[in-house]
Amino acid sequence: MAQRFGGEHSPDKDVAQAAGADKARKDAVRAARKDEARVDAAGARANIMFVPVVVLVFTSLNEGAVALTLALIGAALLTLGAWLLRDGLRAEAAYNARAIARKPALPRKIIAAVCATLGIGLAASTGDNSVVASGLYGLIAGALHLVAFGIDPLSDKRVEGIDTFQQDRVARVVDEAEAYLAAMADHVASLKDRKLDLRVASFQAMARKMIRTVEEDPRDLTEARKYLGVYLMGARDATVKFVDLYRRQSEPTVRADYEALLTDLEENFAARTDKLLIGDRTDMDIEIKVLRDRLQREGVKPE
Repeated sequence: MAQRFGGEHSPDKDVAQAAGADKARKDAVRAARKDEARVDAAGARANIMFVPVVVLVFTSLNEGAVALTLALIGAALLTLGAWLLRDGLRAEAAYNARAIARKPALPRKIIAAVCATLGIGLAASTGDNSVVASGLYGLIAGALHLVAFGIDPLSDKRVEGIDTFQQDRVARVVDEAEAYLAAMADHVASLKDRKLDLRVASFQAMARKMIRTVEEDPRDLTEARKYLGVYLMGARDATVKFVDLYRRQSEPTVRADYEALLTDLEENFAARTDKLLIGDRTDMDIEIKVLRDRLQREGVKPE
């Protein structure tokens, strides 16, 4: 029976590679849609903290100059606290989603609880309450704030078995990469084009797949650093130029060139990520072989 030729340069290999790239792209699109549908970490429970600000200001308009001044200061503190709380919840969600992460530089949720304590205390003092009573109201509000929203992560998240220096390097590179990806999304979002938003989100999903691979094994950082640094910085700069040009002249060729760039980047990131995963599997196979040889030398025969 005749046998189909399947050499290195055969058409079947090109078809297989194209199919693999298409599958990776579809997986990235699904991941992008999933990320797009993900609920905001801040959500309604953080936004509701702006409601007491409005109530406090409107109920103090006819209470005299002193009461109104205290109410406005309290409202400013509550507004600051609500704003910090939203950022703190989002930073905590990003921290929880990563295998290696540094603690937030600013403990936003704790500062938000302090702002709530001071703001409610000042709001309570605008009535007939004493200083002690107002202080107690403020302390109760701060305690309830901490119970409802918790505190910020206070320690870095690390992987066991990897030295601290290497993990710190990974955290810095990942932070830089995430900043580039966020800047790309923000610039494209200004065009208010859903298809372009999804296209950029698809590339982000592919890039984040490489990021997660590096986080799981920081030894891969050396091979991936150019992709997560130089290439993402170039992608961000190209996005800025594209948005500026496309806003001035919405020519199809400009858009097509940008989408082709994203496709090339996706394919390169996918290929490099697959290579990193294959390298990890090879390392594991070598370790297993070495372990088996050592067991045999010790007279232990695994079943």
